[in-house]
Amino acid sequence: QVQLVESGGGLVQAGDSLRLSCAASGRTVSTRALGWFRQAPGKEREFVATISSSGLSTYYAGSVKGRFTISRDNAKNTVYLQMNNLKSEDTAVYYCAARPLERAQTSTRADQYDYWGQGTQVTVSS
Repeated sequence: QVQLVESGGGLVQAGDSLRLSCAASGRTVSTRALGWFRQAPGKEREFVATISSSGLSTYYAGSVKGRFTISRDNAKNTVYLQMNNLKSEDTAVYYCAARPLERAQTSTRADQYDYWGQGTQVTVSS
């Protein structure tokens, strides 16, 4: 069983930065790839970024590549999303997710993640 708790969201202006954190419980988190997804009002949940269990492999959605950075600290069971140069279109609820046990590789597909956090709201005003 894995529990995920996001934090760090808030209201910022366009061009600002935020760092989201996701604290994961469970001894097996280090064996799982992790990801960030987001959902804006009236839209479907979409992929943002993913990181392999080792942290050596990452992948980003085209809309955030070059502005967002995903990282993880396996000693702390925490995954981060550094978001720079935020835009109004980044406004959404951001969710972290964990892949099944020993699924170490990255994935952009929400249906390949077993566990989800409750989400944290990010609002970017223009």
